[in-house]
Amino acid sequence: MKAIILAAGRGSRMKSLTDERPKCLVELRGKPLLEWQLESLRAAGIRDIAVVTGYKRERLADRGLSEFHNPRWADTNMVSSLACAEAWLQDQPCIVSYSDIFYSPTAVQSLMNSTATLAVTYDPDWLQLWTDRFGDPLLDAETFRLTDANTLAEIGNKPQSVEDVQGQYMGLLRFTPEGWAEVVRLRAQLTPAQRDSMHMTNTLQRVIDAGRVPIEAVAYAGEWGEVDSSDDLSLYQ
Repeated sequence: MKAIILAAGRGSRMKSLTDERPKCLVELRGKPLLEWQLESLRAAGIRDIAVVTGYKRERLADRGLSEFHNPRWADTNMVSSLACAEAWLQDQPCIVSYSDIFYSPTAVQSLMNSTATLAVTYDPDWLQLWTDRFGDPLLDAETFRLTDANTLAEIGNKPQSVEDVQGQYMGLLRFTPEGWAEVVRLRAQLTPAQRDSMHMTNTLQRVIDAGRVPIEAVAYAGEWGEVDSSDDLSLYQ
């Protein structure tokens, strides 16, 4: 199995911390976020790892990683960056990781063990972390609802209460070639502008609405975090 790290964006909410480096090179506890991801992926047994670059791509060279480049990184969103790695996605199952998160190898292994066409990890005990980050957890939270079969029923919408959030989507996924083909099919129905603007959770919701590919939701109880600001860095320190 291969892994793809999405590291094309600048991370503008990090302000001056990303003036000279991509967001994935911001340091947490003495090492870049990218190293947290690489260590967990490799500890889970994955050796073939690619990074999708964009902003400051030269800073990610010479790290022993395959590279897919999104030259339109400033005008597109994450799914467009992922599409740059289509050669891998069409070939075999791939773990896909955001580049502004950290997690343990067990999160990766849980996805590797999944037999689903498409799977995502989530944190069922999200509420305290989001309260620590935002005060009011609903300021940033998105809906995350499950079916009785433990597949996703809804993701990425604005919740009305914490009951609308059964878990926190982490930004760590597993695509099979069949799962990616469904994303390609749905993206083909959109205008170029719509494709450029689509977020990952919007895309997952479209997959849910189409009803052809169930998305397995894999619960994860280990340490993890998302880094969107200098305040997040201080919290996780």
